[in-house]
Amino acid sequence: QVQLVESGGGLVQAGGSLRLACAASGRTFDQYIMAWFRQPPGKEREFVAVVGRSGSGTLYKNSVQGRFTISRDNAKNMMFLQMNRLKPEDTALYYCAADESPTRSDQRDYYDYWGQGTQVTVSS
Repeated sequence: QVQLVESGGGLVQAGGSLRLACAASGRTFDQYIMAWFRQPPGKEREFVAVVGRSGSGTLYKNSVQGRFTISRDNAKNMMFLQMNRLKPEDTALYYCAADESPTRSDQRDYYDYWGQGTQVTVSS
């Protein structure tokens, strides 16, 4: 099993940047596919980005492509989401997720482990 804790959320003006972090417990972090999801107010949880076990092989939601960068540091059991040029529509509760399957996925139900979320609010 793995336990996940997100941090780094906050209030930022449109056009600004934030860096989210996800700390994972356990000794086999590099065996998990890691992903970020978000849940905007009043909406369903949606995929944002996923990174493969080694840190290579990333996928992004179309609307964040070119603005967000997902990365991981397996030596430190950490995953990150660098968010630049933030927009009000990026406002959401951001979750990190993990799964032991080897294949990356953008499907919420695919992931077995979830953090509690960190709030990102982008003002216009």
